[in-house]
Amino acid sequence: MNRLPLTCLAGLLCGGLLQPLPAAAETGNDPYGEKLGTVQWPTSCTSAVQPQLERGLALLHHMTYRGARATFEAVAMQEPDCAMAYWGQSMTHIHPLWSDPPSEESFQQGLSLAEKAAMQTDLTEREEAMVAALQRYWAVGRGKDESTNLEAFADGWEQALKQFPGDPEIRSFTALAVLATADPGDKSYRVQKQAAAIAAPVLTQVPDHPGAHHYIIHAHDLPTLAGDALETARSYGDIAPNVPHALHMPSHIFTRLGLWEESVEMNMRSAEAALQHPAGDAVSLHYLHALDYLAYAYLQQGNPEAAAEVAAVMEGLEEPLQTHLASGYTLAAVPARIALEQQRWQEAADVAVGSPERFPWQKFPAMEAISHFSRSLGASRSGQYDRAAAELQRLVQLEAAAKEASPYWGKQVAVMQQSARAWLLFSQGDEEGALAAMKAAAALEASTEKHAVTPGEVLPAQELLGDMLMELDRPAEAYQAYAAVLDRSPRRLNSLYGAGRSAEAQGNKALARIHYTDLVTMVDSNSSSPRIEHARSFLQ
Repeated sequence: MNRLPLTCLAGLLCGGLLQPLPAAAETGNDPYGEKLGTVQWPTSCTSAVQPQLERGLALLHHMTYRGARATFEAVAMQEPDCAMAYWGQSMTHIHPLWSDPPSEESFQQGLSLAEKAAMQTDLTEREEAMVAALQRYWAVGRGKDESTNLEAFADGWEQALKQFPGDPEIRSFTALAVLATADPGDKSYRVQKQAAAIAAPVLTQVPDHPGAHHYIIHAHDLPTLAGDALETARSYGDIAPNVPHALHMPSHIFTRLGLWEESVEMNMRSAEAALQHPAGDAVSLHYLHALDYLAYAYLQQGNPEAAAEVAAVMEGLEEPLQTHLASGYTLAAVPARIALEQQRWQEAADVAVGSPERFPWQKFPAMEAISHFSRSLGASRSGQYDRAAAELQRLVQLEAAAKEASPYWGKQVAVMQQSARAWLLFSQGDEEGALAAMKAAAALEASTEKHAVTPGEVLPAQELLGDMLMELDRPAEAYQAYAAVLDRSPRRLNSLYGAGRSAEAQGNKALARIHYTDLVTMVDSNSSSPRIEHARSFLQ
């Protein structure tokens, strides 16, 4: 396996090299290059602005919302009676899959722009249908969360699709809107399959359509569905080679399938592109998001040195950071992952909380919880019980705050809290209570799906259950726990090792050989951790 150059991650990711462009530079023109994919969007606006409208639409499909908004704003300045310029601006305030509902200011802006689009004259029937679908979101009003808005949004787009079933743009946005209503606890994946089926015909009609590629990948970002989107993932990055999010998205499928080299490649490219597209004067969420997936892939390759370099790059950033859930997740998760996945318990116990201080952690309690989870688990595993208990109490508080903001993220913090509690009990000798708590955490985790913001749980509860069962000398049960992780996260290094070790402990050498072989062929040839060396030794 070839190791990518690591001198400041090939010179691409150094904080000192990151010189954010002024906000005005992100106009949606030159920075994203000429190649964005093909859209089919005849409008009632003049031919003079049609190319820019199509460019804005392509960027919207790429979820490159800032660039899309700037493009649509430029069209509106050039042609103030172009309805779809206001429609496009309004659409950029809705991020259906990002778990970041519009602020009060953003909501009012989006609503006003949608109303302005509807007020324009001479709209085509197609445009009227697209405006009506958009207005369904805003008509609900701004509530505690946007689930009701998204349900109305999906219904609006489904009505538009009934009117224009052959329209690739309406079909693509319908797929996106439907996908946004999926229940993370529904293991039938009914809604995701429905969304994928809506989008699929678009690629027959327009093979390089940006929206269909993007939404098909999101719809298949699931353990049992990912393989069906591999071809789509491998082609998406070629459609828009200068758009950070388009370069990153294939790695959602690569991560689900354990294709670590491909994930590293695409996230390196995404991070490089994101340097050219800051969020005004701030480091873009797309840059940080790519770093999290990159660090995770390096860890699965048995290359913690490269993952540590990613963390060092993050620590070296001096610029403002875009306020977003994805930014907070990366900032908390990367240092925690590096310590926990290597079982460096003291390092895990000492992970910094609320770092860097300039990031508004109070807005993201579930992200702050990651650091306290690492600290509690690390303290328990290194015999610092008072520290572990103190961190656990903070997790309880953050669980309540996260649940208030989002039931989904509240549940994720509950998994971390129960896992940390289980290991504190175990470290203090309460094996029965510990195992019960760990099984409860694993069951709760299994009832959810990972969010698109993360390549995987910081440390899977099922994997922690397997580790606990191995320490209790119950390898048969441990094997089942590790196998469950591998079903959800194929080719995850520590669970591959755990599966091999638990099979070996049962005397099942053939099964152990299968898992150890997969591990050894997956990791970097230069890797030399004790676990990897054990697998190599077994296979000799």
